[in-house]
Amino acid sequence: MERNILVAVDGSVFSFNALHYLGQLFTGLEEIKVHLLYVLPSPPQPIGSEWVEEGDRLLSLSPALRALLAGAKRFMEEATLQLGRQGMAEGQVSSSVQLARVGVAADIVAEAKKGFYDALLIGRRGVGAIEEMIGGSVSSSAADHCYELPLWVVDGRVNARKFLLPVDTSFNSLKAADHLGFILEGNPYAEVCLLHLSALIGGNTPPDWTSLHAMWGKEWCSQHLGGEEGIFHGPEQILLDHGFSPSRLCRLPGGHCLTPEHSICRQAVLAECGTIVLGRRCPYKKQGLLYGVSDKVLDIASQMAIWVVG
Repeated sequence: MERNILVAVDGSVFSFNALHYLGQLFTGLEEIKVHLLYVLPSPPQPIGSEWVEEGDRLLSLSPALRALLAGAKRFMEEATLQLGRQGMAEGQVSSSVQLARVGVAADIVAEAKKGFYDALLIGRRGVGAIEEMIGGSVSSSAADHCYELPLWVVDGRVNARKFLLPVDTSFNSLKAADHLGFILEGNPYAEVCLLHLSALIGGNTPPDWTSLHAMWGKEWCSQHLGGEEGIFHGPEQILLDHGFSPSRLCRLPGGHCLTPEHSICRQAVLAECGTIVLGRRCPYKKQGLLYGVSDKVLDIASQMAIWVVG
């Protein structure tokens, strides 16, 4: 099954880190399609200019903005070549450069929502800097408004082939497992480590049986989510249903903790996992201590990739 990834780039080393991650993860997999999107910040446009064609806007650019546009196009050529050197065929990669109409982050999120994409990938500029994810200072709206689409944030140059999947029997956790299984279909390199933590504060979301039954059916839930093994068995079965090899699955020793976010990041480092995959609450649902676990992990994780699945 074809998978389509939107990659927001800005010509920086952080974008090259994201491209390296992408190429390593999908080496030799023909079912992957990647679209590189470079949104250039531009001066505020007059009211009514939103109807102006992109070509007409380009004719009125200043020399400085024209130079930035030319640089963006050169970066796209190099980005395509880099992915090609990592085993992605030319036909798998497309790209576009555009001037921001509303704002860089807002335009990226708009493209992510209107396109037929399975994830949005962003290279991050540093720990705790969601507002600086793309091309300078961009507000956290890219993270705050991307609930419909899984968001992948890459911090540094990381190992893309080993994943940490924190698990429980909540709907959000199983959705994260389902997204991971879908993305890794046919991937012969990936490994997944499952982790369950009993947290005193946060992270212990009870099963939402109505949502679980609607998604997977009562029979499947009864078979795979019941008993003491259900915490691990359900997510494992989802991965197996996607064709993932059981030999590439393992369970990490969990335990008790005060709050789960630091323990999750520490376990990822100890297990040499480059990516943490987390489910995410819907924005309208109440969150403990102001933020959910995925938001906190996204904020503190360093030198790794975080996938948040809404």
